[in-house]
Amino acid sequence: MRQSTGIKSTEGSAGGNSPMASQQAQQQGPGPAQSAQLQAAVLQQQQQQQQPSQQQDFDPVHRFKLLIPHLKESLQNVMSIAALNFGHNTAIDNGIKSNDALIQRFDKSLEEFYALCDQLELCLRLAYECLSQSVDSTKHSPSLVPTATKPDTGQAESLSYSQYLSMIKSQISCAKDIHNALYECSKTIAGKSQQQGIM
Repeated sequence: MRQSTGIKSTEGSAGGNSPMASQQAQQQGPGPAQSAQLQAAVLQQQQQQQQPSQQQDFDPVHRFKLLIPHLKESLQNVMSIAALNFGHNTAIDNGIKSNDALIQRFDKSLEEFYALCDQLELCLRLAYECLSQSVDSTKHSPSLVPTATKPDTGQAESLSYSQYLSMIKSQISCAKDIHNALYECSKTIAGKSQQQGIM
């Protein structure tokens, strides 16, 4: 009987130690391989979040949309400062003393407003130039060229890079021929005008 009780006690002690061991293993946390994978995933997410923001910073249309609320605030500021200055000048004309320290400079607020207008004009010009370049590119080279970032353009008629280079070289040679033809024509016209002047 004593031997049987001893066996049961050892089995109970072994069974009691197994949950404790599992809890200790869980408390130790992930291993070095898992932590490296987590860090890599976090870095990848940060890079993916930074790429759209960088693309939006270079987009003139997005920049224009961001500047519109600032332009509205600047216009409201200009109007309020102008009203305060009108009231201040009217009070001075009527002989009423007023505190000059509370009056803000109208020229400074107007300069900020014009600076924002200049930035908006530059954004619109840049957007127009990008649009015109896109239209010209579509007109003169309608077939798309697959890039490294987007190799699958989804069109069967897309050009390879070597075909694109040959097309560009042919366009350059055509432009040179036109330039040479115009130059020769101008030389002949200038020569004829000189001969008529001599005669």
